[in-house]
Amino acid sequence: MTEERFDIFDESGQQIGVEARSEVHRKGDWHQTFHCWLYRVHNGQLELLFQKRHPEKDTGPNLLDITSAGHLLAGERPCDGVRELEEELGLVVPYEKLRQIGVIRDVITAPGIIDKELCHVFAMECDQPLHEYRLQKEEVTGLLWVNVQELEALFADQLSQVAAKGFLTDAAGERYDASLMVKQSDFVPHEVHYYQEVFQAIKSWL
Repeated sequence: MTEERFDIFDESGQQIGVEARSEVHRKGDWHQTFHCWLYRVHNGQLELLFQKRHPEKDTGPNLLDITSAGHLLAGERPCDGVRELEEELGLVVPYEKLRQIGVIRDVITAPGIIDKELCHVFAMECDQPLHEYRLQKEEVTGLLWVNVQELEALFADQLSQVAAKGFLTDAAGERYDASLMVKQSDFVPHEVHYYQEVFQAIKSWL
């Protein structure tokens, strides 16, 4: 299988070449990603939908993350990233329906990986019943709603845990309802400013 190749950028955001995914993550080159958050207002409270990442992912295994996200391949534009919604969640959405939050820089490090992303971040209000989502089983193992006000307190170290409600899947791919308490360490460790910008943007629209 041919390895994915990404456009890479310098600190000023200028493209400087194309590199294989493994090299990008090894050397810590800036590269582009597509992020889309789904949100809803439930019982008067703003909630974000998180996916649970597959345990075999190379970054953030088993952690809660952006509703749908993926890398932009060499030559792709942010609008091409909308495919991630269909691939991961079975949700067909025209790019024009997404609301743009902006480009947020985010750096995550893990053993052997320096993931420096220029994140093209979008959001969309969506209250589709969870049982209607079709998960990409090798990528996503559950979907959980979390209250934004509680998330803000969690990432400000004012709460030690918050409630997450939705469903998870077992090893056979069967779904079961889930209601659990999650800590900051249960989320992909995006930089705090990343989460803050997302929360503030979506709150400003309501």
